[in-house]
Amino acid sequence: MSNGKTEEAILGGGCFWCLDAAYGHCIGVSEVASGYSGGPRPDPTYEQVCAGVTGHAEVVKVTFDPAVISYEDILHIFFSIHDPTTLNRQGSDVGSQYRSVIFTNSPEQLASAKKIIQELTDEKLFDKPIVTEVTPLEKFYRAEEYHQKYYDYNPEKAYCQIVIAPKISKFRQKYSKFYKQD
Repeated sequence: MSNGKTEEAILGGGCFWCLDAAYGHCIGVSEVASGYSGGPRPDPTYEQVCAGVTGHAEVVKVTFDPAVISYEDILHIFFSIHDPTTLNRQGSDVGSQYRSVIFTNSPEQLASAKKIIQELTDEKLFDKPIVTEVTPLEKFYRAEEYHQKYYDYNPEKAYCQIVIAPKISKFRQKYSKFYKQD
């Protein structure tokens, strides 16, 4: 049962549209915002981030109710919908702006992220080492409005059908207990 308190997870795993779409279908998640984190430039634009000149990664801020879904569950979903073993890329998206990264908001989140990475490593779930960066959050910059809920507004676009839809399907199959129907 919800106690009304929320937490935030800031995650980067390639294009933020993919993570936005998956977490937007997750029970216990009240909001997902696409944005940028991890670089020194204040108020970066999409064009600057895509050009790789800001140091920021494309990320999502997932606001969730920990009484409904835990931070650890949020991270397990994260590791199932992107490849955490590729450095600075996801599929055809290449550059540090597409890196696998977890920006933590507290010492507890930092410890949980490191613990889950170690568990996944010990389970040998991936053929290659996990390269996901885990670092304290300094600042989250919300992306331009046309990036918010991109998949919901553009499901017919080729990128949405070829890249995002399979990730949502994988999430729905592997974590059906967290998948909320529309």
